[in-house]
Amino acid sequence: MMTKARSLPIAGRAAREPVASALDLEAEITRLKTEKNAVVLAHFYQDDEIQDVADFIGDSLQLAQAAATTTADVICFAGVHFMAETAKILNPDRIVVVPDMEAGCSLASGAPASKIAAWKARFPGAVLVSYINCSAAVKALSDYIVTSSNAAKIVAQIPESTTVLFAPDKNLGGFINKKLGRAMKLWPGTCIVHDTFSERKILGLKERHPGALLLAHPECDDVILRMSDYVGSTTGIIDFATKSESHAFIVATEPGILHAMRKASPEKEFIPAPPEANCACNECPHMKKNTLEKVYLSLRDLTPRIEMEDALLRAARLPIQRMLDLSR
Repeated sequence: MMTKARSLPIAGRAAREPVASALDLEAEITRLKTEKNAVVLAHFYQDDEIQDVADFIGDSLQLAQAAATTTADVICFAGVHFMAETAKILNPDRIVVVPDMEAGCSLASGAPASKIAAWKARFPGAVLVSYINCSAAVKALSDYIVTSSNAAKIVAQIPESTTVLFAPDKNLGGFINKKLGRAMKLWPGTCIVHDTFSERKILGLKERHPGALLLAHPECDDVILRMSDYVGSTTGIIDFATKSESHAFIVATEPGILHAMRKASPEKEFIPAPPEANCACNECPHMKKNTLEKVYLSLRDLTPRIEMEDALLRAARLPIQRMLDLSR
């Protein structure tokens, strides 16, 4: 009997202990979810095989909403660290585990809480709006948390006379400023994946695929956003492609999303936007640290766990709850 091929053993993907190759990981994960009353939440950027065992797949907003309403005793969060932190903030009494504690985020690491606090102190009376791609400590400093799917809606409700600080993604903040005619002050952070897409190579793809629409995430550089046919969150990109009468799309976001897009529209063609360098830089090295083996081990052993102090949990929950309330 043929065994299903697993993810390539690239750097940083090895499980913390060997897992027998003959083990049916999908069946074991299903068994553990039942045994421990656990759910697996997965982001669209995860490997196909992780998405296929997840109980819920979504973007950052949808995953936060799912975490806020789950009745499971255990949440296994297959994404990156700040996402699992958000799940723990919303579920302080539940066990939240991650496949790999080292799955971080360039946006979050580029905006340490101490520097964000100093930046905020320079603008007394200003409102701090933080993209959900930030640490729990930055969330605790924030007045509002937003995602790419609700940022414009939430910022639009802040009086225009108010000074707004937006962190940590300057590309998303700049996109919102243009969309709403605002002048938010932007933290100079970018995503290492979305900042790498090549205008030159995308133009080449459009020449080779006439009629293909360019769909981009607002974390991309402005030069990519200006040439795009649609700009939106991961869920927005999937929905647009599903409903569109077009049959070919160049997708400028992490290519893990293509699995969901192909499942939703198997008759359509989805082409990953390439990075400028000859590398796999359009793949998030943090998201890709997670593997099916690590999902299995985290459910089996209930480690690594997300833990934080009660005071931080309470402070960080306020702006997240405000986001969830405004997103209904």
